[in-house]
Amino acid sequence: MIICRTVVELQKAIDLLKTPSGKIGFVPTMGALHSGHLSLIQQSATQNEVTVCSIFVNPTQFNNTEDLIKYPRTPDKDIALIENFCQILFMPSEKEIYPEKASETYNFGKLETVMEGAFRPGHFNGVALVVNRLFAIVRPDRAYFGEKDFQQLQIIKAMTRQLQLPVEVVSCPIIRESDGLAMSSRNARLSDDDRTLATNIYKILNTTLQKATHNSPENIKKNIYFEFEKFPQFKIEYLEIADELTLQPVCNFPSNQKARIFIAVWLGGVRLIDNQVIN
Repeated sequence: MIICRTVVELQKAIDLLKTPSGKIGFVPTMGALHSGHLSLIQQSATQNEVTVCSIFVNPTQFNNTEDLIKYPRTPDKDIALIENFCQILFMPSEKEIYPEKASETYNFGKLETVMEGAFRPGHFNGVALVVNRLFAIVRPDRAYFGEKDFQQLQIIKAMTRQLQLPVEVVSCPIIRESDGLAMSSRNARLSDDDRTLATNIYKILNTTLQKATHNSPENIKKNIYFEFEKFPQFKIEYLEIADELTLQPVCNFPSNQKARIFIAVWLGGVRLIDNQVIN
């Protein structure tokens, strides 16, 4: 695996490995990698001639400075995890991505006003900003994103359409721990006790949805709130049942509408998110 720290190094490495008809797959990350990230890289490796992974903790998408400072950084472990699955790793400095102060702004309409967007103002503008810059640098044919950050996935698809970028955005399923907890870099910040408690996020969502065959969205949400009241350690930031495409709340389940349930909770000072499809 070739490790590049500058744009010039990266583009030289890509030119060295890519044939004229070959495709480039790209997996942008913020590091603290786990099996979820590895699944994205492996999918890219099966579909492209060259796979590039980036590790860059993007400051423009953090609306909480403390959260940026606490974000886990494990470069040595990250390299060891992916070195046999990825041809190129791009690990740029902040100056390399933002040689000048970023000023671009994006408008994603109602996609960015709900859930994560409502509680993290400016977050999705920062996400779009860095992904657009990375796309311009890597020039991938396909880019891979996990469905755990489902709203982010929809924002990136919208940005790609708005800017008419020649990149196929590939969505990949949530990868979970054996006990159901969605894999996340933030899980490493949980204490042992909180890590055990965190499994209840998936259990409550899954159990409630299995029992809710004929329930309305509002009743499903009420039942989930009731179950979380048994665990006062959790603080629910938002709980929503929304249309997959528009991300707007749904009041019923028409047959032609795909919906998901989305949740963000605080546990021991760590913010965790999850979502599940509602069939």
